[in-house]
Amino acid sequence: MSSTTTLQKEGGPTGNPGDGQPSDGLKAGLKNRHLSMIAIGGVIGAGLFVGSGGGIAKAGPAILISYALVGAMVVFVMRMLGEMAAASPNSGSFSAYADRALGRWAGFSIGWLYWFFWVVVLAVEATAGASILESWIPAVPQWAWALIVMAVLTATNLGSVASYGEFEFWFAGIKVVAIGAFVIVGMLAVFGLLPGSDNPGSGFAHLTDAGGFFPNGYGAVLTGVLMVVFSFMGSEIVTLAAGESENPRKAVTRATNSVIWRIGVFYLGSIFIVLTLLPWNDKSITEKGSYVAALDSIGIAHAGTIMEVIVLTAVLSCLNSGLYTASRMAFSLGERGDAPKAFAKVNKNGVPVAAILGSTVFGFVAVYFNYAFKDTVFNFLLNSSGAIALFVWLVICFTQLKMRGILVREAPEKLTVKMWLFPWLTWATAALITFVIGYMFVDDANREVVTLSTLVAGLVVLVGVVLDFRRKRALQG
Repeated sequence: MSSTTTLQKEGGPTGNPGDGQPSDGLKAGLKNRHLSMIAIGGVIGAGLFVGSGGGIAKAGPAILISYALVGAMVVFVMRMLGEMAAASPNSGSFSAYADRALGRWAGFSIGWLYWFFWVVVLAVEATAGASILESWIPAVPQWAWALIVMAVLTATNLGSVASYGEFEFWFAGIKVVAIGAFVIVGMLAVFGLLPGSDNPGSGFAHLTDAGGFFPNGYGAVLTGVLMVVFSFMGSEIVTLAAGESENPRKAVTRATNSVIWRIGVFYLGSIFIVLTLLPWNDKSITEKGSYVAALDSIGIAHAGTIMEVIVLTAVLSCLNSGLYTASRMAFSLGERGDAPKAFAKVNKNGVPVAAILGSTVFGFVAVYFNYAFKDTVFNFLLNSSGAIALFVWLVICFTQLKMRGILVREAPEKLTVKMWLFPWLTWATAALITFVIGYMFVDDANREVVTLSTLVAGLVVLVGVVLDFRRKRALQG
């Protein structure tokens, strides 16, 4: 596929010159408020709420540096992706761009790996949500709750893209309000300005009063990076959703430009509050969870229940977005001939029904494996998809390096968003991601994950290369 041909269109298969509206059957059903909240909520996953305690226990206050490093990496990756998505809105996002810039095999490989990642996430999040719901209503077994939440959100996605957008608007809104309130209330308590607070209000003393800022050594920062990197996955969803919005370029530009403050407030800001309210080695951080422990230290009644509601919202949000993302990637792969053609068909509402149902079926199967073969089949699925987020970000780096040249030659007016310090910062980001992947191989806790993920990725790439070779042979013959 020549880059000249694809760039003659407004972003390939999903755009029309001038208006940026989808031309492949998908409908522009997402409003600007939907895209804005998807962009904001996309960086707030359940991992932030339930996984931060472990990172704090490993690195102490230095976990802030871990979050800052990963946050910077995500900001740079999003800037690269924003450059390409603003110039060429596409439901396949980075998979479609890799197809053009690196070759058909690359788009095939990263598209299917990304789909695989999200359908496994469906099972993880459905099970997590079901465990919370079962604790509230034990009369309904956990497996039934998992099926219920999967069925409800599948029905939502099958209705229309506007239904997905509306659900995600409210899910993300709850997360944003909760984190914002936590930061404000926590900051007041830190300085002793919150009336009725049980926290002594020690200011910034807890950042250094329990063994210093690096209580477990400088190397713990890298361990912290490995523990927090996966909680950032999802920030790229807005670039897939932009293809079904009223104004794709505006939505992508706004999301790209705001990613810095979003990560700064929601990740660094909230973790900073936890570390200033409590000493990093307080046992309640790991026993109750960092946010519940922080709320308890202030004297907030029913902190555990409040956090359960917020975590459930985050889980449902991730499940909703995961189903949407997997289906749109399957749709894009179908459009390009890299998946069954049925995946590229839409109904009268512009919904890719087959792509949604195909993704859901695999999600249901994964849920079954989680209950029936948790320590074997499901454990393999979980580990073999664990490092795919990093592979996706790395491919985005190499794709942007090539796409910039294509855009400069053929459509320079579309470069409304540009990666900073190109190409040096792109190469530096790729080097950092490669280092993190390499470090996972020598880290005992992550070696199995990165090894299995690499093997699966290698197999998918091999299939992509073989299929690409056969297509080229068929064209020549």
